[in-house]
Amino acid sequence: MAEPFDPSLLPPLVLAYVGDAIFELEVRARLVEAGVADPEALHQRAVAHVRAVAQAQSWRGIRDHLAPEEAAVARRGRNAKTGRHPRGTTSEEYHDSTALEALLGYLYLSGRIERLKEIMALARSKAEEGPS
Repeated sequence: MAEPFDPSLLPPLVLAYVGDAIFELEVRARLVEAGVADPEALHQRAVAHVRAVAQAQSWRGIRDHLAPEEAAVARRGRNAKTGRHPRGTTSEEYHDSTALEALLGYLYLSGRIERLKEIMALARSKAEEGPS
């Protein structure tokens, strides 16, 4: 029998790798559900939501709503040594977006799908409110 899988033992950048995919899938699904049907428009709108600056904004909106365990995972993601960050993004924005991604990856791999949905809904609402 295989050992139980414990995502908290994974490196934070591995969690962020999974979380990035989760975030992008959620954004793409929401755009399609909203009736966006043109592939170019889908791409442009998705990019606007999944870029590090937008994810960092979402992170800042949710970080005070996390359980201690979730905050610890996100902190590991934020503090991970990423090397460099994309053009047009500050180091702080990139680290904040990595914190969000690590949290999402952790929740997904932990099977905590309802909490993942709650966090995504909160992140979406905070992003719609604008900069904090």
